[in-house]
Amino acid sequence: MKTGKSITRRDFLKGTAGIVLTSAIGAGLPSIVFAQAKSRVIVVRNAAVIDQDGKINEAVLQGMLDDAVKAITKKKTAQAGWKSLIKRSDIVGIKTNAWRHLRTPAELEQAIKSRVLEAGVDEKNLSIDDKGVRANKVFQNSTALVNARPLRIHHWSGVGTCLKNYIMFVPTPSEYHPDGCADLGKIWTLPVVKGKTRLNIQVALTPQFYGRGANFFDRRYVWDYKGLIVGTDPVAVDAVGAELLRLKRMAHFGEDRTMDVTPHHINVADKKYKLGNSDLKNIEIVKIGWKEGVLL
Repeated sequence: MKTGKSITRRDFLKGTAGIVLTSAIGAGLPSIVFAQAKSRVIVVRNAAVIDQDGKINEAVLQGMLDDAVKAITKKKTAQAGWKSLIKRSDIVGIKTNAWRHLRTPAELEQAIKSRVLEAGVDEKNLSIDDKGVRANKVFQNSTALVNARPLRIHHWSGVGTCLKNYIMFVPTPSEYHPDGCADLGKIWTLPVVKGKTRLNIQVALTPQFYGRGANFFDRRYVWDYKGLIVGTDPVAVDAVGAELLRLKRMAHFGEDRTMDVTPHHINVADKKYKLGNSDLKNIEIVKIGWKEGVLL
């Protein structure tokens, strides 16, 4: 005797949110293909963040960061957003980048610092550093990291990315240079950083979109994009940044001009190290603010 309610195909479909169903050939039964969850990346821009003399407007930059954090956390205020990312008890390292030609702006460092302190973190449990992270007690004992570096081309990795920004956590960074820095994702599996990164910020205020050779810098290939690319998935943030540079090369040269290496470390971080989404089809790009020349 039958008991209970029979499950129809419609019932089955309703109960499988997030799953793509296709009919198995000749079987009349559904085969199940699990859909990959999308990563969310925020691109926030403001035409007033840099003035005609190249000076950064601190208040505008703080507002851009606040808008990005609200969007990525889906909170009503930036303060609520940061509190969802950072706990009062956290020991927080803000990992920046001090490359002399295009460093993480001090104004952004302070914008991040102010919001982390507002989240309740004691100032003695907060540090901002780049090359000194291995000797920095806050970073070595950290429970949370905020990762912020400028977006630019890179001789060794193709693109200077958030993934690459953690290379200073290892004693011999050059060991990660072979094959276009393919194994940068491995650094993110080390205990000193594994699972600690709460936010990734690619600084796209004045990105460098082209260059050849180590430590190459030429202002002809830097432009005022006046943006930040922000997300919790470092691979997705880097994939969006790399695409922005590619699109700018296309616009500037009429072609995607060859660089020293292809930034395939982003794909490796996805496929081998499972750190996030590298496929733009699996990334939701949310654009906030100034739209002129957004490219993406």
